[in-house]
Amino acid sequence: METNGIERKAGMEGDRDLQFLLQGGDLLKVRSASWKKTRYFKLQEDCKTVWHESKKTFRRKQTCECLPSSPPTFTLDDISAVRLGRQSEGLRKHTEEHVEGRCFSIMFKGRRKNLDLIASSEEEARQWVSSLEKMLNSMNNLSRQQKTEHWIFNCLRKADKNNDNKLSESELKSFLRLINIEVDDDYAEELFKKCDKSKSGFIAGEEIEHFYDLLTHREEIDVIYGEYAKTTGFMSAENLVDFLLKEQREKAALADAHSIIEKYEPDENAKQNKLLSKDGFLMFLHHPEAMVLNADHREVYQDMSQPLSHYFISSSHNTYLMEDQLKGPSSTEAYVRALLKGCRCVELDCWDGSDDEPVIYHGYTLTSKILFKDAIKAIKEYAFKASDYPVILSLENHCSVEQQEVMAQHLSSILGSALVNSPLGDGMPKEFPSPEELKGKFLIKGKRLNKLETMFAPEASADDDTDVTEEEESNDDNEEEEQEQEKPKKKLKLAKALSDMVIYCKSVHFHGFEDARNNLSFYEMSSFKEGKALTLAEESANAYIHHNVEKLSRIYPAGSRTDSSNYNPVPLWNSGCQIVALNFQTTCPDMDVNQGRFLVNGKTGYVLKPAYMRDVNTEFDPITLTRGDWLKHKTLHIMVISGQQLPKVNKKKSSIVDPLVKVEVFGVPADVAEKETHYIENNGFNPKWNTNFQFDVYVPDLALVRFAVEDYDSTSDNEFIGQYTLPFNSLQMGYRHIPLLNKNGDLLPSAGLFVHIMTLDDE
Repeated sequence: METNGIERKAGMEGDRDLQFLLQGGDLLKVRSASWKKTRYFKLQEDCKTVWHESKKTFRRKQTCECLPSSPPTFTLDDISAVRLGRQSEGLRKHTEEHVEGRCFSIMFKGRRKNLDLIASSEEEARQWVSSLEKMLNSMNNLSRQQKTEHWIFNCLRKADKNNDNKLSESELKSFLRLINIEVDDDYAEELFKKCDKSKSGFIAGEEIEHFYDLLTHREEIDVIYGEYAKTTGFMSAENLVDFLLKEQREKAALADAHSIIEKYEPDENAKQNKLLSKDGFLMFLHHPEAMVLNADHREVYQDMSQPLSHYFISSSHNTYLMEDQLKGPSSTEAYVRALLKGCRCVELDCWDGSDDEPVIYHGYTLTSKILFKDAIKAIKEYAFKASDYPVILSLENHCSVEQQEVMAQHLSSILGSALVNSPLGDGMPKEFPSPEELKGKFLIKGKRLNKLETMFAPEASADDDTDVTEEEESNDDNEEEEQEQEKPKKKLKLAKALSDMVIYCKSVHFHGFEDARNNLSFYEMSSFKEGKALTLAEESANAYIHHNVEKLSRIYPAGSRTDSSNYNPVPLWNSGCQIVALNFQTTCPDMDVNQGRFLVNGKTGYVLKPAYMRDVNTEFDPITLTRGDWLKHKTLHIMVISGQQLPKVNKKKSSIVDPLVKVEVFGVPADVAEKETHYIENNGFNPKWNTNFQFDVYVPDLALVRFAVEDYDSTSDNEFIGQYTLPFNSLQMGYRHIPLLNKNGDLLPSAGLFVHIMTLDDE
């Protein structure tokens, strides 16, 4: 299979950077201070897979020297970023400063470890980084249609065992298995004969193209297209307007249709005649603007000038951990990953370290330690790459006064003017500033020695005794909490310099809603363990909502979740809680729902609460659901039509998925529902379900819809294939493609669902 088709599609034919990667070269791979070995890296002919060869050295007994556990190949799709210099923890720890310019790191999606490398010169390191970045950009700019072609091309290349650019019947069967479709021998033979026009026993050139066309033919698209293509087999601009108005429920005029034809029609002749071919129609349906998520909601579309307490805020718990709470590694990389996912509240567990340098780790456990200052540097660098809006640093402070002084120095010197260390504006504030006013700023959440008001009335600051009660959030499951009530609270000495940095997020204990209403200022916030918070959400939801109009609440997982598992954030959002902290390092449906909640509003990590949750007099209660503005009963009709290019769950060649689709609604208790299709046997390539579902949704503002694809298993739990979650109010009507994300929340390059969606208002 020749590569130039791929190069051409990526717009990189004859490109110098591409040629550099295809040629490859030696790089020094760094795993520890003593493990630095030369490996030959090069991009494969598919222009997608990077392969590296280990120079194996044999010991006397011919046993191979210990080699890295990561596989010798990875694809460009696996890479999340390429960073020049000693930016990774590994390179900072295991290399000297003088090699800074020769170092670079490849960061991977999911939990895969970084690849730390040293080139032979600074110029060569820059060349590797710029070439890889260029390839990543060109891959990202391919349309879904092109990505599908790229994927199918790769599978064809793998199936062509003897590299003769022809496929025999057995190679064709092997290709079908690679693309996740199991066909019986008769069908494979029939397909082969249809394509083997030359009767040579092989298919090559145009015959392979014909085979590809047969394979990717979308019958369901034919039906829809045929319904509207009234102009000699093509869709005119008028036909397209008709489709957009009737099916997609979009406001559309002829000018819109003309621009769609101009943008998506691949046939120049049809384009000149202002017609849309079937290929053009499919390319349009695959474009992000035409997919299930409302295109307007991809950008910041909400009012960002309300007080901070009026927003749901994407938040992480024990952000420094890469895995579990007992012995997993702590890493600055964990902060980078959370921030790049749009997280706006990160947690730092601070303890005394050696050499007077505070460290971060999970106290009283075997989790590894990182320097506080390294974490702050990483946070500073990556805080505003995914979102411009403020980041809250939630300090869990267990340090001595001396090391707290060091923490304050690091915060001040590293964050500089981006750190909010006095109230915005003149005089004592009455409410929070807005995300808009706090753009590019850091807020510190932690203990404070006195009230903020003392900044404006110095004579009132007599309680400066450096003692506050310590809040043990890190390892307090229920039993410990009960015992704690019997013993006196520990006193924590607090450094004034650190205390003075706490402006809008002062940590205080919660003693009931009435006490909070009467005695707490707006900036005094409480943290609630999940169990306590869920009880309040069930028993006093309206009071919780009132509390959260003016004050912030942070919820965190129980200490008993040593495996870093998560809880369902939805009931807490329903109660107006803003900072619902989850273990970002853990892949699970709860994290999928969190990602879905913050998918909109430009993925800024801030989502405005509905108006009735920002009103101090609101009567809204998600449990009892009395009448009010929140009650907007809608009937949601979903037809799950088909799936495309679903990945295998099991990498074994013989393993083919039996996919089914689950549609779940999350929201107030009355709206929670789940329905699933039947499973399709042995077809992950183009399964068709054509199954209709109907859901009643009473509070659409708080509802989320999750589409999950699973591999059916009759003897054990179904296995996860992919999912996509989005807010109910962000669904687009009509025929829509749904992209699918893997368990780490990253896009599966060509996989998707095709559905029809309609919502009807209750008359």
